[in-house]
Amino acid sequence: MLLGIIAGFVLAYFFPGLYKVCWLLVLLLVTFTGVDILLLFATKQDIKASRNTPEKFSNGDENEISVKLKNHYSFSVLAKVIDEIPFQFQVRNFEINRKLEANGKDHFSYKLRPTERGEYFFGNLNVYISSPLRLISRRFTFANNQMVPTYPSYIQLRKYDLMAFSNNLLQYGLKRIRRIGHTMEFEQIKEYVQGDDIRTLNWKATAKRNQLMVNQFQDEKSQTVYMVIDKGRVMKMPFNGLSLLDYAINSSLVLSNVILKKGDKAGLFSFSKKVENRVIAERRQSQMNLILENLYNIKTNFFESDYSRLYVDIKKNINHRSLILLYTNFETVDGLHRQLPYLKGIAKNHLLVVVFFSNTELNDLINKKATTIQDVYDQTIAEKFAFEKRLIVNELKKYGIYSVLTQPENLTLDTINKYLEIKARGIL
Repeated sequence: MLLGIIAGFVLAYFFPGLYKVCWLLVLLLVTFTGVDILLLFATKQDIKASRNTPEKFSNGDENEISVKLKNHYSFSVLAKVIDEIPFQFQVRNFEINRKLEANGKDHFSYKLRPTERGEYFFGNLNVYISSPLRLISRRFTFANNQMVPTYPSYIQLRKYDLMAFSNNLLQYGLKRIRRIGHTMEFEQIKEYVQGDDIRTLNWKATAKRNQLMVNQFQDEKSQTVYMVIDKGRVMKMPFNGLSLLDYAINSSLVLSNVILKKGDKAGLFSFSKKVENRVIAERRQSQMNLILENLYNIKTNFFESDYSRLYVDIKKNINHRSLILLYTNFETVDGLHRQLPYLKGIAKNHLLVVVFFSNTELNDLINKKATTIQDVYDQTIAEKFAFEKRLIVNELKKYGIYSVLTQPENLTLDTINKYLEIKARGIL
């Protein structure tokens, strides 16, 4: 409007009849601006707003934040909401426009995906209100300095909560596991029903009851399972915004819940230059909270990992045979050979499963159509690295060490499946 009035005064130099019209427009603008100021500022009526966040964020998942607005003005207003999102998200253009009816309410939500653990501080929730005249905006400020901690992915924990009890695991992407024999943990003698294994018939009980009776067995319980997280430099590689370390932390949280649901003891620790974040394997009710807090507090400078210290610590502190799931990463066979003596030493007394990652970006490069000599060269090198990953699996198998080679996004499913397979085979 001001630019239009200025243009009018310029034209009035050539057309004098416009001069008075321009001053009339100035008067109207000042008048309506004064009315707008009175509407927004001269009354006790105002706007109320609040930001509702989860108690804690789930790392690597979409987390919903909701905003509620209440209009106490007696006329409809236009609201421009600018939320000062934590700096970790690097969102600098957040703006949502809403229309609020007279004495009306409104709410909306948006989602944030954190990619690292820690404390996230929100700034002000700024609401700019304009009347139907739209000449003046009044700012309201709410919810300053709100902090939300980001924990390992508890959303995945809820998603797979019933997985330990479900027999229909294919819907989660898990492979069907053929049970080889059965464990020797006797549970009860029961009547035979169609589908029971006839090899478990109890002939003495059958003779006494004069009907077929079978022995029922169950998976052995109270077995010890430790998740060991390598927080060295090999775990710094990022995929989809999350480091391999955070993928391992999220997987450990979900797997701990499955282990406890199956009646086993779950524990964990991390290592790089030294062993830290130790949680002794137990089945107590507070175990999940203890594991969650320790996973949240894992901090690292991504130093070179000391496998000799890991070997000594396991030999000293874990005295009976346990399942040890080692989250780490090997890119080459030479890298494995440097640590292989320590892995073989651990595998002598425990059932060791090495969990490491395939490079999904290499797969994309291999599958891309080559158009130049440079592309052919790059694909050849990428295939060499992918082949070395498969060689690492075979090298571990030679020494009786189990392995899981998985993509980062499939880590949780693949590790749960490996644990359930070990339980089904009774090899622990």
